[in-house]
Amino acid sequence: MKYDAALDQAISRLHEEGRYRTFIDIERAKGKFPQAVWNRPDGERQEITVWCGNDYLGMGQHPVVLQAMHEALDATGAGSGGTRNISGTTVYHKRLETELADLHDKEAALVFSSAYIANDATLSTLPKLFPGLIIYSDELNHASMIEGIKRNGGAKRIFRHNDLAHLRTLLEADDPDAPKLIAFESIYSMDGDFGPIAAFCDLAQEFGALTYLDEVHAVGMYGPRGGGVAERDQLAGRIDIINGTLGKAFGVFGGYIAASEKMCDAIRSYAPGFIFTTSLPPAVAAGAAASIALLKTPQGQKLRDEQQLHARILKMRLKSLGMPIIDHGSHIVPVHVGHPVHCKALSDMLLRDYGIYVQPINFPTVPRGTERLRFTPSPVHDPKQIDHLVRAMDALWSHCALNRAELSA
Repeated sequence: MKYDAALDQAISRLHEEGRYRTFIDIERAKGKFPQAVWNRPDGERQEITVWCGNDYLGMGQHPVVLQAMHEALDATGAGSGGTRNISGTTVYHKRLETELADLHDKEAALVFSSAYIANDATLSTLPKLFPGLIIYSDELNHASMIEGIKRNGGAKRIFRHNDLAHLRTLLEADDPDAPKLIAFESIYSMDGDFGPIAAFCDLAQEFGALTYLDEVHAVGMYGPRGGGVAERDQLAGRIDIINGTLGKAFGVFGGYIAASEKMCDAIRSYAPGFIFTTSLPPAVAAGAAASIALLKTPQGQKLRDEQQLHARILKMRLKSLGMPIIDHGSHIVPVHVGHPVHCKALSDMLLRDYGIYVQPINFPTVPRGTERLRFTPSPVHDPKQIDHLVRAMDALWSHCALNRAELSA
């Protein structure tokens, strides 16, 4: 087999379809986010504004978080030194899991190296714990959930996005005595729409199913203490397993689940993705715990309020120009483009000509024909930066003669 030729063909297909992804080499500077420097391919350095980051609240540069990380680094050194079972559990990891359990009002929490691994490891392990388990999964669930469900070897049912009637039909068709789990998200990050959590919980109660909620785009962002949409809607007590991330609103790195003491104990004891992975560096765990603790306070609520305000302002201004905004009322601002080449060209022009960095979102992250630019305003984006973005989008939309008909939410 000619391996290089096969690789050339695979990469060429991406170029031909207009969805080859390139890394944008940027340098973040402490205290200046969302400002950064782009190290251009031509060797020049250009000042830019980051508009597509997942550090939703700017916590990655917050002095409280940095201080906690510095203190832990000076106290313990760089790495954890092992897996959680073999020398890799420290006071910082326990403190972080205590903060997370408290955040979600659960008995326990379990920290993983990423939310992807937390989803994959947990969902692939559950059938070992509940033989015959049937998992019912929303068709737009995260790739990590899909992979975990595929790998678990158990039965799975895929229901249409947020379609309660379809889910009910699937539940009714299965053995009433079989163990069941309904897996869904609170916010679907590409459209910014919400899952009907209460209705999912009602169906789970009716059919005796467990509930699994992915809150990665909501933790830190919603609820009086940043516990996510389930906390905001007072539904956390009806969720059996909550998945979250430490790398978005909390501004650090890692992922977790929060659940009962028995559930976390069983997952940590059976999930290879947990057992055989080196634990988070103590400094990372310390920074994440400090970020969570701060976002539980009124100061955290102030950041959430400012972020929501900036998202509303950006949506309102882009809508007033006839931009095809997808607006479901969340903090995410997707602008529909609908063609991978056009989407990449807009992204390139925004970066090169206006110093605005927003990554094109193409297949397989979103379905073909729904390519988009996905903006994530934060509390630290100021009015001048918002104005500059809106004017740039207006100019480029006219330059490229793109459709200004507004999409319905």
